[in-house]
Amino acid sequence: MLSTRTSCVAETRLTPFPFEFTILRSRRRSISIEVQAARVIIRAPQQVADSVLHDFLREKTRWVQEKIYEQEKALAAIPQRIYVSGSHLPYLGNDIRLVLGSGTSARVVLHDQQLHVLLSRRRRMSAPEQTRRLVQGWYQQQALKLLAEKTDQLCLAMGLQHTGVSIRATRTKWGHCTSRGAIQYNWQIILAPEPIVDYLVAHEVSHLRHHNHSRAFWQLVESVCPDYVRCRAWLKANGQQLVL
Repeated sequence: MLSTRTSCVAETRLTPFPFEFTILRSRRRSISIEVQAARVIIRAPQQVADSVLHDFLREKTRWVQEKIYEQEKALAAIPQRIYVSGSHLPYLGNDIRLVLGSGTSARVVLHDQQLHVLLSRRRRMSAPEQTRRLVQGWYQQQALKLLAEKTDQLCLAMGLQHTGVSIRATRTKWGHCTSRGAIQYNWQIILAPEPIVDYLVAHEVSHLRHHNHSRAFWQLVESVCPDYVRCRAWLKANGQQLVL
């Protein structure tokens, strides 16, 4: 991970390549290429000539194009949620249906695979926007409750102790365990099947003992989540579609 203290200068130019790229120059010693969200980033030392960067990129052109294609395909598969009555949303691997109503106050209740969303007539926002905010708020509440319970239970079973459980919205990580023992989760994991949620909890709780991804760490994960290899692969393949 690059330090936030590193000074970078970004340059985006027309190029002789079949794609655009951004050059980030900083006080680093080597050249690297990254493809993120189908965008190409070259990280380079400050004094390296453009001709050198072009030669380096020319050698990697085929790899870059393959990555761009893969990521564009994955981005196109990300579902676009529509927050109207009758829409369907994933919840712990199940399909739940939105049922909208209206009243003097807002409320969200899950009953018999239907998410009943009561919109407030007092709010001055569109029904889809109010629905989106209410639904996301409900998902976040359910995620924090479920993840905290599962984390507490697993910590107790493993003889470990955390210093707090919280949720956040990020697309870079599904979970994080700090050096002080605080565990953070991406709340949108609750859209995945429950075994995937259990794997994520096992992963982060295991970091309370091993703050790395050593062989001992993965052995510990496997001891509490024997199917972790399949779950890990599922999350890698389908994680981009877990959006609300």
